Amino acid sequence: MGYKVEYVTAGSYPQATGIADGSLTATLEIWDNNMGEIFPKEIAAKHIEAIGDAGLDPVEGWLYPDYVEPLCPGLPNWEALKKCADVFATTDTSPDGRFLDYPADWGDRGAKMIKALGLPFQSVPSGGEGNLVAEYKAAVAKKEPIIMMFWAPHAMFADVTGKWVQFPKFEQACYDDPKWGMNPNETHDCGLAAPRTQKFAWPGMKDKWPAAYRFLKNYKISNETQIPMMKAVDVDGKKLEDVVKAWVDQNEAVWKPWVDAAMM
Repeated sequence: MGYKVEYVTAGSYPQATGIADGSLTATLEIWDNNMGEIFPKEIAAKHIEAIGDAGLDPVEGWLYPDYVEPLCPGLPNWEALKKCADVFATTDTSPDGRFLDYPADWGDRGAKMIKALGLPFQSVPSGGEGNLVAEYKAAVAKKEPIIMMFWAPHAMFADVTGKWVQFPKFEQACYDDPKWGMNPNETHDCGLAAPRTQKFAWPGMKDKWPAAYRFLKNYKISNETQIPMMKAVDVDGKKLEDVVKAWVDQNEAVWKPWVDAAMM
């Protein structure tokens, strides 16, 4: 489209402040369950403009391999886990099942769910994203049971598959009011909130670069498109620019309507 674009890597807080003051122009994938406190405040103050859904189908929850279901009849319903914790037990957790959780500094939602729902599991914090992926892939390779906290889309799903435990539907009261839900004494007796992935822009973009603004509003990406590209960059070590160029070269029918509509 003829624009010169600088691509910047920034965390959630720097993105929010940068977009609000115009030093950054747009960000195309913010998960609303992980945007922190600054984004909502700047959006409410109209210093940041929401420009649509990113197009992804994001999930966060308890992941297990497909082959576990015959070992734990009733899955994906969460109540099945009450009767088959031994399937996931290790020498360190027996007779409780082992639940591989996020690192401790990512929060304790998994442990709170286990307590509130009365599940015979122990939350075992992982060493981070790489550890979660490595353990899951190793378990799948050996066809061993594993259950863990994770999210999608992720590059891992280019190589392995899995299913998500179905918990009682999330409502904010589940986190705020112990009386909500099946356990009147605890919060978190429900599943995780279904995240949304959104695009945001500096409000001045629409006037300064109107065609680019319209293009970014039109742009969307699906899990099926993103996951192989993530794997190519994050796992296979290919250059980001090369991966993107290959997709652009092969998918003119997808992106050209976005450009044409934006340039009108």
